Amino acid sequence: MPLSSDDVNNSPISQDNTHPKASLDFSVFIPAFLLSSIAIVYLIANKEGAAILSAEMMAYVTSQWGWLFVLSGFGAFGFCIWLAFGRYAHVKLGRADDKPEFSNTSWVSMMFSAGIAVGLVNWAFVEPIYYLATPPFDIEPHSSAAAEWGHMYALFHWSFVPWSLYAVAAVPIAYVLYVKRTPFMRMSEACRPVLKEQTNGIGGSIVNTLVILGMVGGASTSLGLGVPLVSAFTANLFGIDDSLLLRLGVLLLWTMIFSVSVYKGLNAGIRILSDINILLAIIIIAFILIVGPTVFTLSLTANSLGLMLDNFLRMSFWLDPIDHGGFPNAWTLFYWAWWVAYAPTMGMFFGRISKGRTIRELVLGMILWGSLGCVSFIAICGGYAIDLEMSGALNITQLLADEGIPHTVVSIVNTLPFSGIFSFLFTVLCFVFLVTTLDSAAYVLASVSTKNLKGTEEPAKYTRLVWAFVLALVAVGLIYVDGLVTVQSATIVTALPLLPIMFLIAYSLVKALKQDFGDQVKPQVMIIENK
Repeated sequence: MPLSSDDVNNSPISQDNTHPKASLDFSVFIPAFLLSSIAIVYLIANKEGAAILSAEMMAYVTSQWGWLFVLSGFGAFGFCIWLAFGRYAHVKLGRADDKPEFSNTSWVSMMFSAGIAVGLVNWAFVEPIYYLATPPFDIEPHSSAAAEWGHMYALFHWSFVPWSLYAVAAVPIAYVLYVKRTPFMRMSEACRPVLKEQTNGIGGSIVNTLVILGMVGGASTSLGLGVPLVSAFTANLFGIDDSLLLRLGVLLLWTMIFSVSVYKGLNAGIRILSDINILLAIIIIAFILIVGPTVFTLSLTANSLGLMLDNFLRMSFWLDPIDHGGFPNAWTLFYWAWWVAYAPTMGMFFGRISKGRTIRELVLGMILWGSLGCVSFIAICGGYAIDLEMSGALNITQLLADEGIPHTVVSIVNTLPFSGIFSFLFTVLCFVFLVTTLDSAAYVLASVSTKNLKGTEEPAKYTRLVWAFVLALVAVGLIYVDGLVTVQSATIVTALPLLPIMFLIAYSLVKALKQDFGDQVKPQVMIIENK
């Protein structure tokens, strides 16, 4: 039988029904806004210098702190296994009679759409081809082994570990909102068991500011990758040149769409877009599976799942410290940093929409459904691309070298039957994927920078719009620089200071669970012995 917040009697915060009015927290908003503004100005004013500095910073973080990222990633996965199957798995995130706020379909749709962004569409076709050309573990490039490992490694980078990082942040937020009944949705509140009185002081301000900066870096990276992709699809659809002006036009339209959605709020905006998004994604991948090499894709996927499970520990800790081949730095560390940068903000969003579920339901729902969605998309799109490459139907490796990712993805989609229709559907999918991610990002950024905001209360609309435009302006800088390393470094650099925050969140959750439910989940034999 689930334990609920009705069983918690030791939290004075949860029983205090008087709160001051919500207002902008200048101690968090101003430093985060100023640092974001400085980054925007620097990217635009010093294009060459920004590219050089970004490359140097990325090289430093990956070479000096890569060990911390891989330990954190696997540690998050292990911690989630304990949460899902340990002694507190049945703690209900809410009162005993609380029902989930959203249906299972909408809940999964919102998590998947908000959590992965347009990056999935950007990388699904081409990531396995990159690995085919530059495989890990000294495998011969363009060999059959490289094809198998290339397909599998993409699945690894988008499945269990990444979604575990999200879950580590989501459970504490849901816990403080619906078990402790803390009235304020901020990451610092999840750290209260450790920060204590500093939660409302400088310690809490530092935590919340770092969360905002991490989200700005992560979401801007998604924009920096997504806008050129949609621009390339748009140019292909209308037969026009892909230019900087077109990319800025796409970004402007994108900003208008997600600003309207952010303005309408959680139920009227994000939920509806997420439901549309999932339907579109299912239609697209089902079509590619049917018209593509179906048996080859299914066989390759089954093979990749076995290969991943067989090598999961090896890949989780591999840093190539002797040969320094660069594969873990360029790929695994980038991905882990990208997910870490998103984790606190996505965790706040996922925690907010998970009222009435148990810890086990939240953790397994996120990891299993999130991984299934990503694996399905990459397995089918990646399998189709590998078949094109290996059969000689399309030289994707050369296209990537000559034209870059966006135009290569367009070329792959153009090999499909009814390519015009599916180019349009891919364009819409990219739009909606990123809109839902940036919706949730702006929503949470506004929540974090607002003090005294109740967990069920939405932040001020003007604050949400301010952060929506900040994200767009950072993306303008990244698009202007036009370099993949610069985009990746924005994620990696902002993710590093968030790792201690992730540890702090997890430790605080354990302390709270022991304090609130420790006696109630002791094995029966221990209770008998103590009588």
